[in-house]
Amino acid sequence: MRVRAVTVGWTVEWRSGRIVNAGECAGIAERIRESFARRGFELQTVRLATQPFAGIVPPDAVVDFARELCAMAGAAGFDYVAMGPVAPHQGSWIPAMVSALVANEALFAAVSVTGDDGEVSLAAVGLAGETIAELARRTERGFGNLRFAALAACPPGIPFFPAAYHDGGSLALSVAWEIADEVGAAFAGVASLAEAKRRLEERLTARAEELRAAAEELADDLSGRFLGIDCSLAPFPEAERSVAGAFERLGVRPFGGPGTLAVASLVTEALRGLPVPQTGFCGLMVPVLEDSRLAELARAGRLSLVTLLAASAVCGVGLDVVPLPGDVRPAQLSAVILDVATLAVRLGKPLVARLMPIPGARAGDAVRFDFPFFAPAAALPVEGEVPPDWFASGSGQSTGSSGGKSGGNGEPVA
Repeated sequence: MRVRAVTVGWTVEWRSGRIVNAGECAGIAERIRESFARRGFELQTVRLATQPFAGIVPPDAVVDFARELCAMAGAAGFDYVAMGPVAPHQGSWIPAMVSALVANEALFAAVSVTGDDGEVSLAAVGLAGETIAELARRTERGFGNLRFAALAACPPGIPFFPAAYHDGGSLALSVAWEIADEVGAAFAGVASLAEAKRRLEERLTARAEELRAAAEELADDLSGRFLGIDCSLAPFPEAERSVAGAFERLGVRPFGGPGTLAVASLVTEALRGLPVPQTGFCGLMVPVLEDSRLAELARAGRLSLVTLLAASAVCGVGLDVVPLPGDVRPAQLSAVILDVATLAVRLGKPLVARLMPIPGARAGDAVRFDFPFFAPAAALPVEGEVPPDWFASGSGQSTGSSGGKSGGNGEPVA
């Protein structure tokens, strides 16, 4: 088992054009790495997440804030830093957020398209689609969209980026594991779904308890709060670490075929039943570019947005690092985000849309990045149109409220 990330939630203080409490972060990343190494965990990244930046600085200070935040986090030993989402009513912060993302390769940010009222903001959905299109234009091969997402009903304390942000309280820790290889091992050679679930629960319970002990000890050492483990299945682009490959070992061939949703539900039930503190998504991750089998299916033309959305409806965490044609229009991107957000509020669970239009690529064209977390894939088609006026400012909100909880970002929505 690898640990994808330990994410530190930290309340930044910005006064007179500078971060005044930077010293609080000194030594934290090094202590985290040393603590996990002593316990034999392979820790990939240590990350820093702040409270939402629009509550810290005005729009004209965002670029300076982001530059100083990234410099401070890098000097303190953090691999990446997230400055949180803007709320649906904070669209005036988005242009500066885009400029900050273009200028700082370690920076992550987001737009929340749902509010505390439990509804989807169509205007925010439209702005999120436009942001994705702009980042695709302004960063090499659209790679900047790795560091941006539209968030729906996402609470603070998620360790996975770009969804991560802090609640503004005392120091907090959350942990994201990478456990797809354990699922594949649990499913190998089983004779029934009941046996598959039993073996999965046994293997993951043992690993989760080991990780909890390490995280709780670390939180105590840092005088911080342990928020929990995001027990989501995070793949890595190797065959033995593929979520889709694990499903196929159980007999679902190919992933997306009959039985996919049943196995997805089985896996999610096992994850959410683990006897450890949990935070974040705790669901099935199907990030196309990060999963070698999903990427292979995309290259073969056997994967679609509909399949990925169906998985999200049952147990997934949304649409993640999905490569799309470069000519996809902002309104099409917004329509995809709207579907994800509607699922989130109807089902009362956090979901994200992290979409990656590839400039110059057409549907079916090969997509390859020189990035160790990505596998060679292909651009998935986006078919159909919706009226751009759906997402015009002042067009109102969708009828998304259904009694399910909505995470939002802790701020009132106008």
